[in-house]
Amino acid sequence: MREYDRMHGVEAKSAMRRVVAAVIERADRRLLIGQRRRQDSSPLKWEFPGGKVWDGEELEAALARELWEELGVTLVKSRKIASVEHQYANTAEPLEIHFFAAQIAEDEIVPLTFEQVKWVLPKELAQYDFLAANRTLIAHLATGKLKPSEILQGA
Repeated sequence: MREYDRMHGVEAKSAMRRVVAAVIERADRRLLIGQRRRQDSSPLKWEFPGGKVWDGEELEAALARELWEELGVTLVKSRKIASVEHQYANTAEPLEIHFFAAQIAEDEIVPLTFEQVKWVLPKELAQYDFLAANRTLIAHLATGKLKPSEILQGA
């Protein structure tokens, strides 16, 4: 098929890398954010916890796995709140990022794969240097357009 595509001027669409991310809100309305490690790609940028979806893995299963690997926490429930496609200059394949409002079982969080984690109010999100793909979601959270705990009530 690739030879046919080349012969007929058809551009091959690169596969999207699926990613999941959790927006975890405490009772005091603070959201959990994590700072990438110095040796990671996009060092010291802030993000919502999550990561790559394995081939054949369901999105919510990937979210539960990533939360366990990154923070040592158990996902109780989740509900998808947004999806974005983003292409970073330093990556070969575009990302399809699925954001979920998420509730976890534990009160204590262990930042296993982050430089640090913080609980911040939505209006404080703009003070942190987030990955570009998070910007629209951050704007919706900061303005109150999206309220994760209210979204989870319907889950």
